[in-house]
Amino acid sequence: MNLSKIENKDTLCALVNCENTVITDTQSALDLVMSANYDIGTKNIVISKQLITEDFFVLSTGLAGEILQKFVNYGGRIAIYGDYSHYTSKPLKDFIYESNNGKDVFFVSSLEEAVEKLTK
Repeated sequence: MNLSKIENKDTLCALVNCENTVITDTQSALDLVMSANYDIGTKNIVISKQLITEDFFVLSTGLAGEILQKFVNYGGRIAIYGDYSHYTSKPLKDFIYESNNGKDVFFVSSLEEAVEKLTK
């Protein structure tokens, strides 16, 4: 995993670059927040949805709630970018909608939108 710094409007974000899945469970999510804080100096994470285990997007597993709660508990904010159009689950669509109306977790379609959400 490689983290790169993105700065916009005097706010730092850590962009996650990797070939493999980065977030697989709560511990890997916590490790990511701590790495971003140590390496980049921020707890704002920008990550492609392809770097998150698909189980995250199956709400019945409880994984999304556990992971996102870790982020919030440790002061982290996350913007996940990618294509969500193939998901048909109404609970997932509702979850994404509600998250996007908050201030800590965002699901957007592009990298640019992800950075914008975290640097408003």
